[in-house]
Formats: sequence, structure tokens, C-alpha cells
Amino acid sequence: MPHHINVTVDGTSYEADVEPRQLLVHWLRDDLGRVGTVVGCDTSNCGACTVLMDGRSIKSCSVLAVQADGSEITTIQGLATGDEWHPVQAAFKECHGLQCGYCTPGMVMATVDLLAENPNPTEEEIRDGLHGNLCRCTGYNNIVKSVQHAAGLMGGTK
Repeated sequence: MPHHINVTVDGTSYEADVEPRQLLVHWLRDDLGRVGTVVGCDTSNCGACTVLMDGRSIKSCSVLAVQADGSEITTIQGLATGDEWHPVQAAFKECHGLQCGYCTPGMVMATVDLLAENPNPTEEEIRDGLHGNLCRCTGYNNIVKSVQHAAGLMGGTK
């Protein structure tokens, strides 16, 4: 039996009837068209599906859509303001913090949460803060540089 939910996604309120077992990632992608939130593993191991729920990063493949009822979700598609990228997005582009780009939405969302909690992270804190997000292409050095640059753009250290 479907459950009725009311969730704000990227600033827009949505009401929907969802199946109790539907994962948040599939509701975001299939029902709302938020395809920037990617499905990497469906086991919460890779972090590609990371979004912000009430300001905290979560892996949307490990959360049911019904659990998001009453929450505010921000996806990668909701970070930019008009044509202006979020500083974390800009830093990942400028510092080449991506190769294939598949993990990038999750890395960016995890970084937004990390910098909200710690605006001046050390390299070790960055690596620890992103430990649940896997990249199979880059080797992480440019990802760390991207986070450091984003911290500088947001008023922390560079």
C-alpha cells in the first residue's frame, strides 16, 4: 500500500504516494527527474548517490523515500543559483577533481556537508570526510585539492 509523503527537493515542495520499499534515489531519479543523482552500487558502498537531507549528506540508495517525508533534500541539480555554480562545483571544475564524472555529484554533495561542518579541513580531515565516496579514476589528489580550493572560495583556507 502506497504511503503519502511531502518532501521539498531543490526548493520545490512535492507530494507523492510512494511504495514503502522505494529507495529515495529511485524516487528522485524516476519520479522527479533528478538524474544528476546517480545510482552507483545500490549498496551504499560508493557514495555516487549522495544528496543532502536536511543539510546532512546521506547515501540516497540506503534511505527509503518514505523516510524523507517532511525533509528538505538538495541534489546536485539544486546547488547552483541560476547560471552561477556553487563554489564546490566551481572548485571541482577548476582543480580537475574529476575524470569520468560518475562519482562527482556524490563527491560534491559530501564536500558541501564536510565544509559546512568544518570550513578549514586539513588534508587528513578531507580524506576522512570523503571516505564513504569512492572514485575509480582519479587517485583522489585532485579531489583533495578541489575541496581545499572550495574551502578558500567559501571563506576558509585555500
